[in-house]
Amino acid sequence: MNSILLNLMLVLSVFSILVIAIQPTKNQNSSNAFLSGGNLFGTQKARGFEAVLIRVTVVCLILFFACALVLIKMSA
Repeated sequence: MNSILLNLMLVLSVFSILVIAIQPTKNQNSSNAFLSGGNLFGTQKARGFEAVLIRVTVVCLILFFACALVLIKMSA
């Protein structure tokens, strides 16, 4: 069971790195947000492919941390 969870964590970590790497960047940097009066927290909703990537990232990271907690519980 340990080896299955460790392999799952490895796959999830590589997959989450790839999903995070392909997400589009925001055009507005921090200095523009403060100086131009733009919206600092970006309340604009993500749409389309970007929204799917955000959901996939969240699910992948939740599964990763759940596997980590199960491994900690099993080793104790």
